Amino acid sequence: MHEAHELLIPTWALIPFVLMLLSIAIMPLVAEHWWEHNKNKLIVSLVLGIPTAIYLFVAGGHEGIHELQHALIGDYLPFIILLGSLFVVTGGIFIQSYSAPTPLTNTMFLAIGAILASFMGTTGAAMLLIRPVITTIQKRKFQVHTILFFIAVVANCGGLLTPLGDPPLFLLYLRGVEFSWFFNLLPQWAVANGLLLIIYFVWDSILYKKEHPNVTEAAILETEDKGVKLTGNLNFLFLAGIVISVAYLADYKFLQSVVMLCMAGLSIVCTKKEVRAKNKFSWVPIIEVAFLFLGIFITMIPALLYLKQASFNITEAWQFYYATGALSSFLDNAPTALSFFQLAEGVFNTQAVSGDVLPVLKDGYDHFPVLIMKAIAIGAVFFGSMTYIGNGPNFMIKAIAEENKITMPSFFGYMIRFSLIVLLPVYIVVQLLFI
Repeated sequence: MHEAHELLIPTWALIPFVLMLLSIAIMPLVAEHWWEHNKNKLIVSLVLGIPTAIYLFVAGGHEGIHELQHALIGDYLPFIILLGSLFVVTGGIFIQSYSAPTPLTNTMFLAIGAILASFMGTTGAAMLLIRPVITTIQKRKFQVHTILFFIAVVANCGGLLTPLGDPPLFLLYLRGVEFSWFFNLLPQWAVANGLLLIIYFVWDSILYKKEHPNVTEAAILETEDKGVKLTGNLNFLFLAGIVISVAYLADYKFLQSVVMLCMAGLSIVCTKKEVRAKNKFSWVPIIEVAFLFLGIFITMIPALLYLKQASFNITEAWQFYYATGALSSFLDNAPTALSFFQLAEGVFNTQAVSGDVLPVLKDGYDHFPVLIMKAIAIGAVFFGSMTYIGNGPNFMIKAIAEENKITMPSFFGYMIRFSLIVLLPVYIVVQLLFI
């Protein structure tokens, strides 16, 4: 989008994008039953997206059409195909846990999820592990805190190491950041997830002791069946196919999408129906994501162009970190990361850059500061866990937990009881150490 600055965007053109994001945040609270139907989400996306598309066509001419095509064909379709493929393939893997719900067992589940998230996506890892985690803790009196940390670790912070991990990283990858570059974020990944796992283990140990004041953990382990049973193992092969296609077919977008769709198709054909039935597999969550992001990807075009042409006096890495994080907390973190990437392009394409720079990006910016890219990527991924709406899997996990009779905090209750007192201090530590 290196020619985007030629199309000047007025402030009022951002209204559909703001309304789209406010709908996602507010509608579940004020019109829950109406909003739970995916067709109504599609209606909102079209009502806000079609006028935006018309505006881009009329006011932008050739440039506006180019931006619209790039957003839908270059970004939206690969984005949905990736999420959908991961969702289908992981939905064909059923994990039955027979482990005792001790603090160590639960912490290991979260740690495994943190590793898997970067290689099969936060959505894939979350959907793969949330049901066995719920099954494991079903005998526990205190369950909510485990789900909250699951959202933070598995559905967000764990997905920092590859473009597969989290949607904002995939969008940055589509903009030209090399696949292997994200492995440079390993120290930040290790610190954030390490601190969260330690906090969780201590927290869960305290609650576990309240539940079993006179019984040792070893004694409970002796009376419980142990182990994990996997079915649908062939899907791990299809999962590997998706990973390989993303990593090695970046320059062949059509072929890459075909491969991912083939892996999903093979998963559907080769997986026994009873496996998906055990997982309570449904198309509803991925259809919801597809409908909502259709509106987001169209209405965010003027916002992205506006950010690129505007000056917000954000030039330091820590400013990009907290600005990206703040918006990622209440808006969707994928378009937020892309917005600040656009802003940084505009800033650093017109001034000298000191320190390390990224290799040449596909849009032609050959001196993008490494520290700024780290700030945007980490801020978007980590702060996506600050609210239920910060990242796609968050609400999906909440819904599955409530479906299994676990009473989850409200939108603001989540922030007050968890994200502000647990997550934010951890993210501040990451910034002080690395950014």
